[in-house]
Amino acid sequence: MQKVISFLPASHKINYLFQKYITKGVILSDEYFYDRLGHAVFHAKAYIKHKNTLPTSTLELGTGWYPVVPISMYLLGSNDVVTLDITPLTDKDKLVTTIKKYLEAIELKKVDQVFLNIPDRITKLKELLANAEKLSQDELLKALNITYLNADARKLPHKNESFDLIHSNNTYEHIYEPILKDIAKEFKRVQKPSGIQSHFIDMSDHFAHADGGITIYNYLKYTEAKWLRIDNSVQPQNRMRINQYRDLYKAVGLQILEEELRPGSIADLDKVALSAPYNTFKKKTWL
Repeated sequence: MQKVISFLPASHKINYLFQKYITKGVILSDEYFYDRLGHAVFHAKAYIKHKNTLPTSTLELGTGWYPVVPISMYLLGSNDVVTLDITPLTDKDKLVTTIKKYLEAIELKKVDQVFLNIPDRITKLKELLANAEKLSQDELLKALNITYLNADARKLPHKNESFDLIHSNNTYEHIYEPILKDIAKEFKRVQKPSGIQSHFIDMSDHFAHADGGITIYNYLKYTEAKWLRIDNSVQPQNRMRINQYRDLYKAVGLQILEEELRPGSIADLDKVALSAPYNTFKKKTWL
């Protein structure tokens, strides 16, 4: 369905309606909210661990439908929260929904303490929710120190050495390698010398999320030519493995400080007849 949708005008809007009414994939569920909140906690604590301070400027790649992580960075204390997406997926309604969900999570004591140390900012969230009907999306974002950009991450409108923390959540795997390499170069340019980056990358076949009949390695059986016929521009998958990400970072001169890996299953991998170049990789180095 997404392959068909990708050929239509306004494909991303059609895909949104498809996910909203058919797959129910764009509703701000508890699962989605707390998953993104968990990512925000990881980014924040990684920065604190390595820098022993809080970031004052942050850049997110891949805003998505609901800006959970940007609001987290505001509550963390950042005064310059930039969130970037090539496609404008969020809007005022989704922003207000996220604020409401965040305040409910705070009330339920399900938000990590790292985001609760500036009471004035929590108060500001409550004020914005109370006055949301009177405020525009831009006014809400400005009050949260958030700049929402719809732009190409290869050409950011920022000066060199602008950001303390650059981060993403399940976004890298949707960017083809040549483009991702240029984005990594641009991130290196706008990252402060004292800054760090933190990225979650889902290297599984995303079709396996909805199809229990295939493994998370299923898409590695296709040649590049065949995969291009299957893949789609609405939610593309680059199929890169961890060794390829390491090589990419080395090529652009970015040092990897730390990795946290969730290993896969050799048994599942053995079920797939791997195509090139994956059949030449040593399994335990990229699983």
